Amino acid sequence: MRATVMFGAGDVRIEDVPDAAIVEPTDALIRVTRACICGSDLHPYHQMERSETGTRMGHEAIGVVEDIGADVQSLKPGDLVVMPFAYSDGTCEFCREGLPTACVHVGFFGNPGTDGAQAEAVRVPYADGTLFKLPVGEDDALMPSLLTLSDVMGTGRHAAVAAKVGPGKSVAVVGDGAVGLCGVIAARRLGAEQIIIMGRHDDRIALAREFGATDVVRERGEEAVERVRGLTGGFGVHSVLECVGYAQAMETAIGVARPGGAVGRVGVPQDETIPASLPAFFGNVTVGGGPAPVRAYVEELLPDVLEGRIEPGRVLDRTVGLDGVPDGYRAMDDREAIKVMVRP
Repeated sequence: MRATVMFGAGDVRIEDVPDAAIVEPTDALIRVTRACICGSDLHPYHQMERSETGTRMGHEAIGVVEDIGADVQSLKPGDLVVMPFAYSDGTCEFCREGLPTACVHVGFFGNPGTDGAQAEAVRVPYADGTLFKLPVGEDDALMPSLLTLSDVMGTGRHAAVAAKVGPGKSVAVVGDGAVGLCGVIAARRLGAEQIIIMGRHDDRIALAREFGATDVVRERGEEAVERVRGLTGGFGVHSVLECVGYAQAMETAIGVARPGGAVGRVGVPQDETIPASLPAFFGNVTVGGGPAPVRAYVEELLPDVLEGRIEPGRVLDRTVGLDGVPDGYRAMDDREAIKVMVRP
């Protein structure tokens, strides 16, 4: 079968690889009908050390179940499923607490040693706990929005939850990528009164406004902090969604939080330590977040997608076939596309 393999920074290829197959009795094999390129895929695209074997890429997918292991109970061949970016058994203590990304058997697709979803097919461990059956056909018009439930919509939701967004609160969203834009949707869905999108790209800002952003801050650094404070009576916002992962983004997030506020960080950190820990301490700012437990959010978000109350699929603004994936990485890196959908 064909799959996306990254061999080093900037070196993305479509390669022939061994066919995905059932290995464990809890596995399922899915034929990928939709996948996408994630903003977090750009980190290895910039930094990955060269290797001869490469890493299979992609961690977001919708697909049709082609085969199941002997122990799989909740799925059958022909089912259309959404595949979250992490696999989990669905039964351990952390899964029962709604944190499947801390599952005792957790693994992350598109990492060394695991299958990637930017491919014709993918093996899914712990299929019963990982995959979520969808009540639509594989060519349904809602496919882009349903695909976001595998990562970015659930991740935006997680940022909002960690930042304690609620009715009447003020919110700042740091980053205008797909996760940040889904964070705007999540903040509005939770009743935020003021939503400030912090970004610089006109197309993304326009979409953020359609999703519910009330204000725009294009500045960065201290200028951005001053602008947000100026929009909030000098105090800063109650909740900050940090959707980038770089040090400056985190410093800005803590800088715009009001005393007693909260920061939900879901951008994959590019630093070993949390920047601005001293201001966070003296401001009594809560900092939380992490890998989003998107599998736990699917059941809650799915009705809103099916009934058209939210349209997160609009962040997918370019579609390519498998051969177009390398150029899709380039387009996202050059900010020509917000998020690229892949149709193998």
